[in-house]
Amino acid sequence: MALILPVQGKSPSFGEDCFIAPNATIVGDVSMGNQCSVWFNAVIRGDVHYIKMGNKVNIQDGAIIHCTYQKHPTNIGNNVSIGHNAMVHGCTIHDNVLIGMGAIVMDACVVHSNAIIAAGAVVLENTIVEAGAIYAGVPAKKVKEVSEALISGEINRISNNYVTYASWFADHNDAPKP
Repeated sequence: MALILPVQGKSPSFGEDCFIAPNATIVGDVSMGNQCSVWFNAVIRGDVHYIKMGNKVNIQDGAIIHCTYQKHPTNIGNNVSIGHNAMVHGCTIHDNVLIGMGAIVMDACVVHSNAIIAAGAVVLENTIVEAGAIYAGVPAKKVKEVSEALISGEINRISNNYVTYASWFADHNDAPKP
């Protein structure tokens, strides 16, 4: 059963039709919109500041979402995919974003809409990721523009696929009902 705990009187809240894997951990001041999914071994820790997620956000296996004590919350928009083993910490992720597998997005970063953070990239503290751009490398730098084909073929496709994948686990969903 998923570990869903209050911290200092603040409990996670869930929108409609969310999937929480049986071994995911979600604690503290976390709110998520509709059709979100939190996959196996993912950790979302809203213990030191809040974490807010929009609709159709998928936090894939082993990913960590955290924030910085009293300084940097984590805000995640709509239609966002956070890849396997990625780390998103104390930053703002706007709508229609793909964070690749193993990527790290650090404190005070802003990732604007329709952007892709490549697998393994490290987005250093205070970086502003341009809308419609792909950032890659260590440290992450802009490598090219995101085409309309990538927006529909990757960003939207992955987000929509995870809504479908979550439906396969309907009988094993640990998300509290809103």
